[in-house]
Amino acid sequence: MSLLEKFERYPLTFGKTAIEHLPRLTEVVGADVEFYAKREDCNSGLAFGGNKLRKLEYIVPDVIASGADTLVSIGGVQSNHTRMVAATAAKIGMKCVVIQEKWVPHYDAVYDRVGNIMMTRLMGADSRLVDDGFDIGIRKSWEDAIQSVKDAGGKPYAIPAGASVHKYGALGYIGFAEEVAEQEAELGFKFDYIVVCVVTGSTQGGMIVGFAAQDRADRVIGIDASGTLDQTRAQVREIVDNTSELVGLGRKVRDDEIHINPDYAYPAYGVPSEETNDAIRLAAKTEAMMTDPVYEGKSMQGMIDLAKKGFFPKGSKVLYAHLGGAPALNGYSYYYKDG
Repeated sequence: MSLLEKFERYPLTFGKTAIEHLPRLTEVVGADVEFYAKREDCNSGLAFGGNKLRKLEYIVPDVIASGADTLVSIGGVQSNHTRMVAATAAKIGMKCVVIQEKWVPHYDAVYDRVGNIMMTRLMGADSRLVDDGFDIGIRKSWEDAIQSVKDAGGKPYAIPAGASVHKYGALGYIGFAEEVAEQEAELGFKFDYIVVCVVTGSTQGGMIVGFAAQDRADRVIGIDASGTLDQTRAQVREIVDNTSELVGLGRKVRDDEIHINPDYAYPAYGVPSEETNDAIRLAAKTEAMMTDPVYEGKSMQGMIDLAKKGFFPKGSKVLYAHLGGAPALNGYSYYYKDG
């Protein structure tokens, strides 16, 4: 029985996302570990899709029921989340205000004019640049934006960063865990580990609850990209507890079932290390799979490095959760201008 049966879902995605074998990456890494990817980045026709849409499918019914006319959210300048909120607003016929804070100490000349933010504006969202620095918590600039919609006579619906601390923000990734179990039955084998990037926490948090129902939450390896480990860990814990209760998991998820690896977030949120860039290039050259310097490049780096260090036992099948984010590459063009 699905943990999600009692929750309404508004379809924004194509349905089940493909699981792709990565034979060339497997061969080049050479760690006797078999790599696969679940392509959340190809999950929709809405503005290149990505993991946030899976979350928003469970939030939109509440948006519609609220009678709101404007979605209000927040992220960094190259936020995938604000792009997906803008896409959702366009699709359901609502207005959208997004705050884009200076979360990343990155100074590419076109950083605030290409990729995610350009698409956000193309879809009609009111995108407001704010100079405040990175923080996964609730922000004053977001609260001010919510108030500005009210002051203009609108009715806002507030969606926090990454949709993460929203009551329904983790439900989509319980769905992910249930979907993986269905696909494993079709494939004829089970994945030994699932590798996923974590920043605001509801993607991994939802997976943990979903896989806890299958007694394997400890196999979800979160690769931190926030660089604020204690805050992220606390937020994941909170999301797991609240969501477990919401869906009636029937038990408390143990601390040893929540794995967050802090070793790959350096030098800072949104800033790729040379090792991250090497991982981005390797995934592109072996599998034509595009990963980004903020999220997916860091989880790719983590997966490759952990495999080489022997973290995964020999013969393991490892599923990389590709959450999207490739449009952000455009804001980092100087790193990759020569490939």
